[in-house]
Amino acid sequence: MIEVRNLTKTFLQKNGEELFAVNDLSFKAHKREIVVLLGVNGAGKTTTMRMLSTVLQPTSGTATLEGFDLKKNPRDVRANLGFLSSDTGLYARLTAREIITYFARLYDVEDYAIETRISNLTKLLDMHDFLDKKIDLLSTGMKQKVSIARSIIHDPPVMIFDEPTAGLDILTAKNIVSFINQCKEEGKCVLFSTHIMREAERIADKIVMIHRGKLLAEGSWEDFMTETGLHDLDDIFIHYVNKIDGEDE
Repeated sequence: MIEVRNLTKTFLQKNGEELFAVNDLSFKAHKREIVVLLGVNGAGKTTTMRMLSTVLQPTSGTATLEGFDLKKNPRDVRANLGFLSSDTGLYARLTAREIITYFARLYDVEDYAIETRISNLTKLLDMHDFLDKKIDLLSTGMKQKVSIARSIIHDPPVMIFDEPTAGLDILTAKNIVSFINQCKEEGKCVLFSTHIMREAERIADKIVMIHRGKLLAEGSWEDFMTETGLHDLDDIFIHYVNKIDGEDE
């Protein structure tokens, strides 16, 4: 599971003032659960996920993944985590198979197990036609499948998806969402960020709304409808934004 506790990240601006990209954020995500981190662009979603993946160090607060603290045990956190973003870098001169193999070895997957896992992922993601083609010859959707495969080659119990459908065509995006649902069915803990309300409605067991780096509201879509009396997630989100903005004035 993921447990985020008072996670905060500040950046120093040119004028010397601190910018709170993430501000005292706390929430939990459990196994067999898809938790959607929902907010507009610039709300702090990517910064949160980069801290959870140990790419960024928190200014204060912390989080645990599978019981490992991201500050004290970053190596164990990475070993238990698959992290996928919309801009995951791939090496253009390598083939899909070579990239997946390379990352498998980075994750200390035994050589005897690598080919079996690549074979299973190739079937899962339908990569037979381009597994041995170089990355610079692949379409955006194909590259995204390779990114998924390299992120989960070590079969991690926790998956983090940072706006993975951004810029994808509708069929490829649908395939990504289907894969995320499959992760849940396999018992994984899934954290998924998006600014697309309809995407959150379709996929979330729980929605964590954030605004200006702060927790806005947390619960299921049904919880939000009951609390607000509204039936459209766009309207529900705006309702909570107006509420917190009014309190800040």
